[in-house]
Amino acid sequence: MRLWFYIARRFLKTFLGVFAVFLTILFLVDMIEKVRDFGVDIGLAGAAHLAALDAPAGIYRILPLVMILASIALCLALARSSELVVIRATGRSALATLVPPVLTALALGVVAVALGNPIVAATQRQSDLLSSRLSGSDRSALSISAEGLWLRQGGPEGQSVIHGQRSNGDGTELEGATFLSFRPDVGPVKRVDATRAVLRDGAWQLEGVKEWDLTSDNPERDAKILPTLEIPSPLTAAGIRDSFGTPSEIPIWQLPGFIEGLSEAGFATRRHAVWFQMELALPLLLAGMVLMGAGFTMRHARFGGTGMLVLLAVASGFAIFFLRNFAQVLGENGQIPVALAAWSPPAAAIMLSLGLLLHLEDG
Repeated sequence: MRLWFYIARRFLKTFLGVFAVFLTILFLVDMIEKVRDFGVDIGLAGAAHLAALDAPAGIYRILPLVMILASIALCLALARSSELVVIRATGRSALATLVPPVLTALALGVVAVALGNPIVAATQRQSDLLSSRLSGSDRSALSISAEGLWLRQGGPEGQSVIHGQRSNGDGTELEGATFLSFRPDVGPVKRVDATRAVLRDGAWQLEGVKEWDLTSDNPERDAKILPTLEIPSPLTAAGIRDSFGTPSEIPIWQLPGFIEGLSEAGFATRRHAVWFQMELALPLLLAGMVLMGAGFTMRHARFGGTGMLVLLAVASGFAIFFLRNFAQVLGENGQIPVALAAWSPPAAAIMLSLGLLLHLEDG
C-alpha cells in the first residue's frame, strides 16, 4: 500500500508540474493576443486580467493532453531510475503498477468536472462580457425558462423586452409574443401582444396584434387592434443563437435544468446534451490517457528507442483527442447517438491501452 501512495504522489507532482507549465504558456500567449486585438489602450494590466480569465478555459480544453504528457513523464522517470525494475522484482505486474496513477487521474477528473467546470464557465462568461465591452459590441440578452423565451433588444428609442410562449429552433419565430418597450427615465411606454411574431431582415413581423400606449390615461380604451405590425429590430438569427452561449459557459450543475428549459421552450437540446455527457465521461478519458502514455513508455530505458516511443504515445494521445472532438461534432449534428459520441472515445482509449499493455508488458 505504501508503494501505491508513493507512485500516486509521484504522478500527482508530475501532473501539477506539466499543468503549471502549460497554464503559464497559455497565459502569456493569450496576453499577447489581447494586446494585439485591443491595442495599447487596454494596457498590460487589462491584458493580463483578460488572459487570466481565458486561461482556465484553455487549460481545461487540453486537459487530456496534459494528462498523457504527465503519464509519459512519470514512466520515463521511473524507468531511468530503475524503479520499474525494482517494482517488477517484487512481483507486481505492469497493470498493478498503473493502478495508483489511474485512480489519481480518475480523482483529478472528478475534481475537474465538479469544481473546474463551474470555474471555467464563470471565467469564460466574464471574459466574453469584458471583451464585448472593450470592443463596443452589444450582446442581446436571452433567457429561457418554463414560461417560454425572453429576449431583450436595444434601439434608438430605448430597450424592449420580448417574451414568447413558444419558439422555433433558432428563436426567430415566436407564438404568443409580447413586446414591452421602455424609455430611459420614463419606464414602460408601450406593450404589443401578437399571436405570432417572425424575425425578418431588420424587423419583427407581427400577426394578430393588439397595441397599448402605456403613457395614455386609459391604455385599454386607446388600445389598437391591427392585423399586422412591423417593429424594427437589430437582432438577427445568428445573434440570437450566440446569445445562448456555448455549453461550456454553463456550469455542469445547472446544465440539466438549462436543457430542460430549452426543451420546454421548443429549442433543440442535442448540442448541450452531448456536452453534458462528454463532461461526465471526462474522468474515464483522463484515465485512458494515463494508460495510453504508459503503454508506450513503461519499459526500461536501456532497451533504446525511447524517443520513438514517446512520439508514438503523444501521437496516440492526439489521435484520441481528435476522435473525441470528431465524435462531438457527429453527436451534435445527430449523425450518431449522444451516448456513443460521449463515451466511445474514453472506451476506445482504455481498451486500446489495455490491449497494448497486455501485449507488450504482460503478454
